[in-house]
Amino acid sequence: MYAARVPTVTPGEIEYVSNGAGFKLALKHVTRTVTNRPRRPILIIPGYGMNSFIFGFHPKGHSLESYLAAHGFDVWSVDLRGQGRSRNERGSSPHFGLAEMAIDDIRVALAHVRTRSDSPDGLIDVIGCSLGAALALGHIAHEPNAPVGSFVSLGGLIRWVTVHPLLRLAFSSPGLVGKIRIRHARPLARVALPLLVRYLPRVLAMYMNAGSTDTSHVNLMVQTVEDPSPRINQEIAEWIASRDLILRSVNVTHRMRSMRHPLLCIVAKHDGVVPPETARAVYELMGSPKKELLEVGDDAMKMSHADLFISHEVEERVFRHIVDFLDRHHV
Repeated sequence: MYAARVPTVTPGEIEYVSNGAGFKLALKHVTRTVTNRPRRPILIIPGYGMNSFIFGFHPKGHSLESYLAAHGFDVWSVDLRGQGRSRNERGSSPHFGLAEMAIDDIRVALAHVRTRSDSPDGLIDVIGCSLGAALALGHIAHEPNAPVGSFVSLGGLIRWVTVHPLLRLAFSSPGLVGKIRIRHARPLARVALPLLVRYLPRVLAMYMNAGSTDTSHVNLMVQTVEDPSPRINQEIAEWIASRDLILRSVNVTHRMRSMRHPLLCIVAKHDGVVPPETARAVYELMGSPKKELLEVGDDAMKMSHADLFISHEVEERVFRHIVDFLDRHHV
């Protein structure tokens, strides 16, 4: 139905900033390509087992970064410690978890963006993708005065309402999953993805629908894949068991009730990684009176987790709504 086309990778300037814990975080800056009324800069935060590459990639059209830049936003995407282009400095510890990424790294990323970008009110709009939404909300829970304006949860989560059976099985034992180290996830994904497309499309569909997304550019697409962390695996398993996210003794899920940031919660109806009921909980728990829920996907165009970034119709079904939402809640 859709012919393979030359994929697009959005260029941008990479800037590095120390997080004070032995890592240099990488922030990619894509400058707005049109000038209109002043807009807040945007910071995009990636999820788990991935890096920020996917925000600048699309098999046939605009990437998320290029679409936002084309609509007048300065766009930043960050690789937190252990992700993508982030660098280990001498003395860095591999023993970090969700709290370090959420509280410490995001503080550094926000401060850098605030220093390097013009914002009409000093705030930054944040797009949290998958686990990145939970990390951003975890940061706000600990630092309620963080310079965050509007917030977009793109396939994000904060409370495990439902869990896909395969995911529940994989994370059934926190102690066990915390001892298993998986290396070379990217080359494994490069081999596995075409096989899943051909032989096990139902298994792949919990993450991506081959009928909705062009899967012919595997070598590029898998650049977003990162090796999972045993410690974070254990923390996710504990999170699934308790349902609520707790970071440094703070129940982030409960703190959602006190948050007043304008929220757009985007849910993929066929998502198996973050099932719709779980993704929808971000909307239900947010205390802001200014919140919107967008559920995407239908029988003709099924939308799962990765489809929220790279599906055929993502510009119209997802990206346009993000721009419209941010426009409605600009200063």
